Amino acid sequence: MLSSIHPLGERTRNNKWLVTVAAFALGAAGTGAIVGAAMGWAGSLLPEMTSGTALVVMGVIALAGGLLDTLEVPVPGPERQVNEHWIGAYRGWVYGGAFGIQLGAGLSTFVVTWSVYATLALEFVSGSPLLGAIIGAVFGTGRSIGLFLAGRVDRASRLSSFHQRMAKLGPAVRLTAGYGAVAIGLVSVGGVLL
Repeated sequence: MLSSIHPLGERTRNNKWLVTVAAFALGAAGTGAIVGAAMGWAGSLLPEMTSGTALVVMGVIALAGGLLDTLEVPVPGPERQVNEHWIGAYRGWVYGGAFGIQLGAGLSTFVVTWSVYATLALEFVSGSPLLGAIIGAVFGTGRSIGLFLAGRVDRASRLSSFHQRMAKLGPAVRLTAGYGAVAIGLVSVGGVLL
């Protein structure tokens, strides 16, 4: 149903696409920041780590998440989507914001990548509500990228080609993100240990 949020679809529902997407992005980034701040606060209750130790732990978390994703290990988590019936029943900013809130939280809908768990662990290990909020806001913002990519879908022919491109690119994007996390983990751990 998030694939229904594009200029063509919003126009048929008498909504403004940019308003719907902005509400989604704000909801996702805001909720990501709130969850991140809470995780960072919870992590601050543990004994403080040296910056080198924290960097190694964060590197190991990124490395583990990336390896699990590149090896395509099934990801446990909730098996629910946002409520598709809200589209058309409410104004765009309402369902856009509500969907953003759910996806920005990370664990309230399908979890399709280990990086969601790695992000929560990084927020926790940061040991700082501020750092956790920044990590969470970046995560939430990232959840909005797909909607912005649909910005040129203003006619049916573009809709079908957009979905075909996204389906074709999906596996490569997933692997690239996994390898990226592995690389970040290796650089973090290696930089401290060498």
